[in-house]
Amino acid sequence: MHPWHEDDEFWAALEPQLFDEARLQAAPNEAAYAASLLGLSAGASVLDLCCGPGRHSQALARRGYKVTGVDRTGRYLRGAEERARAEHLAIEYVQSDMRLFRRENSFDGAISLFTSFGYFENQDEDLQVLRNLHASLRSGARLVMQLAGKEILARLFAPRHWIEYPDGSYFLAEREVAGDWSGIHNRWIVIRGAERKVFEFTHRIYSAVELKGALGAAGFSSVNVMGDLDGRPYDREAKYLVAVAAK
Repeated sequence: MHPWHEDDEFWAALEPQLFDEARLQAAPNEAAYAASLLGLSAGASVLDLCCGPGRHSQALARRGYKVTGVDRTGRYLRGAEERARAEHLAIEYVQSDMRLFRRENSFDGAISLFTSFGYFENQDEDLQVLRNLHASLRSGARLVMQLAGKEILARLFAPRHWIEYPDGSYFLAEREVAGDWSGIHNRWIVIRGAERKVFEFTHRIYSAVELKGALGAAGFSSVNVMGDLDGRPYDREAKYLVAVAAK
């Protein structure tokens, strides 16, 4: 049986929920904030790791950057490539596992947004991802990561919620704390008409201190944390855990 993050049915079934219109509309502003945090110069090369359907990679390409988007899900990459072609955006898309993708000293900046980290049962594999990112950056380049931080999840924790979408579909989520707050165990249910799909998985979660420690162990020389891509403080009103790490 494949791990949850390698289940193509999971990513296909959840695509409308994960990438709804609000998130698509938010991508240009998020990409602009990320580019500012990266300190990119004109024409810089950027890695978008776990790019999904390409919403941030395309927004960065529109700003004139040379972008490489990496994801393991072929469905998402095919959609990203079609949209990039329609806009005449020259984006390189690569299908690869983030534990394996590594391109030595190739990028002027890298992003990992929308909690695209913490998928693996073995925490050493998370560290391998960070080491790959460090190796793929040029000297002095930065990485921007955006996660649902442990402190934020603890503050806002709700054991269940549901959403009704305009197309009449429903998304129901149940969650419980796992492993002494090392992760969240999720049970997600998608209902469309008579079709009902259920997915269960555990996602590792990081506090600011834990993420800074992991980035340091991967070789990054300095790490600053903030409460969103707009640079607000990482305090009790933080929206996300954002880390800016320099090689």
